[in-house]
Amino acid sequence: MRSIQRLVTLGAVAAAVVVLGACSAPAQEPSTATDVPPVPTVAAKGPLTPTPGPGSTNALEVFGPGCASLPTGDDPGSLSSMSLAPVAAAVETNPQLTTLTALIGRANLTEALNAAPGVTLFAPTNEAFAKLSPEQLAALQADPARLAGLVQYHVSGTRQSAEELRAAGTSTELAGGTVRIGGTGEEMTVAGGSGTPANVLCGNIPTGNGTVFMIDSVLLPQA
Repeated sequence: MRSIQRLVTLGAVAAAVVVLGACSAPAQEPSTATDVPPVPTVAAKGPLTPTPGPGSTNALEVFGPGCASLPTGDDPGSLSSMSLAPVAAAVETNPQLTTLTALIGRANLTEALNAAPGVTLFAPTNEAFAKLSPEQLAALQADPARLAGLVQYHVSGTRQSAEELRAAGTSTELAGGTVRIGGTGEEMTVAGGSGTPANVLCGNIPTGNGTVFMIDSVLLPQA
């Protein structure tokens, strides 16, 4: 009986505390439009949902001998992972594009590429940059303006698929000048002003705001 009485007493005390707390709580004014936080924009490395449109591709459209070497499933650098990130962030996850990622960052182009509405990126692999002499690479790293120009020579401000690039025959780059598109089927090539063609190792890679073509040589403008 005493236990029951204690429970009843405790219950009454708890109820009184709730009532007193509700009475003492300050009244809140109705929220206004200014109280609502703004809708966040896409962060530099935030997820994106690819929007179908001109130049957009999907994982079923990738081609090239290098596609088989990409990570699989949802691992970083996989087609699934890259398709949900803006282009520079997508490249950053790819283990074959670490040198390009470092140079994009050194040229202060990461945020600009991630924020671009639509781009085509010809992405030299680590092995492609290894073809440059140590002196060439050192000179680029020591000159951010020159490095930015070289990176932008690999980027078109228009998002294009392989089919659209072949139809056009050329691609106009952000740095000025054009690159030439060649080859047929899965043997696609891209040639810079220097005339030396690069082979597309894996093309039509979708990202949140761009289409990526991994290439085996660095594109150099005409000297």
